[in-house]
Amino acid sequence: MADDTSFAKLVTLACHDLRTPLATVHGFVKTLERMAELEPPADRYIEMIDEASVQLAGLLDDLSLAARIEGGRYDPVLRDVDTLVLAQSAATLLGEDRVRVSGEGATITTDEVAADGAVSALVRCALRHGGLDEVAVAVRGTDIDVSPVTPASARVVLGEDLRDLGAAVAVRAVAALSGSVSLDGETLTIRFS
Repeated sequence: MADDTSFAKLVTLACHDLRTPLATVHGFVKTLERMAELEPPADRYIEMIDEASVQLAGLLDDLSLAARIEGGRYDPVLRDVDTLVLAQSAATLLGEDRVRVSGEGATITTDEVAADGAVSALVRCALRHGGLDEVAVAVRGTDIDVSPVTPASARVVLGEDLRDLGAAVAVRAVAALSGSVSLDGETLTIRFS
């Protein structure tokens, strides 16, 4: 099959084409928020539509990244970033009351956007699929440990049981960046090189 019609190329094209109507939805939500004093429950509906459009944009980003990796067309934009910053970003996104960060990081040269998204997605997956209220994220130089990972959620967090798009893409992204994701007991290690 020609490269122009590969499944990965079709997924990338679909992600690109879906961004236009999604941007329209997001734009009109922002316009409605600025134009009118909405009363309940309309104000909450607009807020929910806005949150859903942001979530959809993130899912499209994940899907597009996975398609580029699988299609051999991923070209990372490399920058220096500290692994402690990646862990703290996950805590900020998911809630510092749910993600306890400790340790010392190291500077790595990586695709900061992909690495940041991967760490956050793996931490989110451990919380969500483990049914946990909180996790510990210990940074050890170029390694980031997430614990606990429950036995029931281990295969999902490792991207082996495809029930979490974020985790599945995260594992592939870390590998594409010459890193690894592994599990030892209840500790998930995200290793950047």
